[in-house]
Amino acid sequence: MTIRSILDIIDAVLLSDKERHLDIEVTVACGADLMSDVLAYSESGLLLLTGLNKPQTVRTAELSDIKAIAFVRGKVPDTATIKLADEKDIPLLVTGLSMFEACGRLYQHGLRGVSTLCILNARKR
Repeated sequence: MTIRSILDIIDAVLLSDKERHLDIEVTVACGADLMSDVLAYSESGLLLLTGLNKPQTVRTAELSDIKAIAFVRGKVPDTATIKLADEKDIPLLVTGLSMFEACGRLYQHGLRGVSTLCILNARKR
């Protein structure tokens, strides 16, 4: 699923002006506000949905090869966070939807969560 599709599905806006961000493909999604969970359970190709709109979210995304971050509940990151995401080339989206509603809409359109195998492997660490 592309960022372009996700914007429509969750009624979001893209905070960057980079046209190429619209064609980025994500294959799975994860909704979390605890970055330790994201680090433990993420997999490549991930869209992170979160209410944590701080630079640490972008740093976590960079470490975890997360393709994009969608901030839920209308949470808009500050200028420093947006600048960091631009430097790391990580698209940021903002939606007024709750995390539950945004994840549900994406699931209805075929985007799935992280695999059970990924979660089981993380628990063994």
